[in-house]
Amino acid sequence: MKIGLYFGTFNPIHIGHVIIANHMAENSDLDQVWMVVTPHNPHKQKSTLLDDYQRLHMVHLATEALPKIKPSDIEFKLPQPNYTVNTLTHLLEKFPQHEFALIMGEDNLNSLPKWKNFEYILEHHDIYVYPRISAEASHLKNHPKVHFINAPVVEISSTFIRESIKNRKNTSPMLPQKVWEYVDHNNFYKK
Repeated sequence: MKIGLYFGTFNPIHIGHVIIANHMAENSDLDQVWMVVTPHNPHKQKSTLLDDYQRLHMVHLATEALPKIKPSDIEFKLPQPNYTVNTLTHLLEKFPQHEFALIMGEDNLNSLPKWKNFEYILEHHDIYVYPRISAEASHLKNHPKVHFINAPVVEISSTFIRESIKNRKNTSPMLPQKVWEYVDHNNFYKK
């Protein structure tokens, strides 16, 4: 199988994440999309994150009705902070029968040269890029391993959702229903 890896802290997962994952699963040559919940993105402060398993649970809630999308906790078992190249190496050892590609926003493609061993990633893995309004054109856009997918542009951020909840705004339209109920029931992000 060809599996697209969609990495994120998903703090919380929102409808934009689900729309992109589903679009990639349904409108590309990917057989599945694995939503890889990252315990610690090296570029984000860990103190702002909910517990790893709470975020993984929200990904399960958001994707349970979508058979081509699978939540993944693969990075929970790896040394932190997590680096994509290490995760890819681990996945290839664990699942040698699969081919793994990356799914990322156009803004992340622009920062790819800052990633650990990005040359190795580009050489060995396809990268599926979805559009972002705020992204500048990348010098990697014509690389043979980079594939731009005409996906919906969804400019919602988890940061905006957390801030809105903290300020007592209604965020229910931006979250999958079961995720919103879980966040609301547990009073997440209110402080």
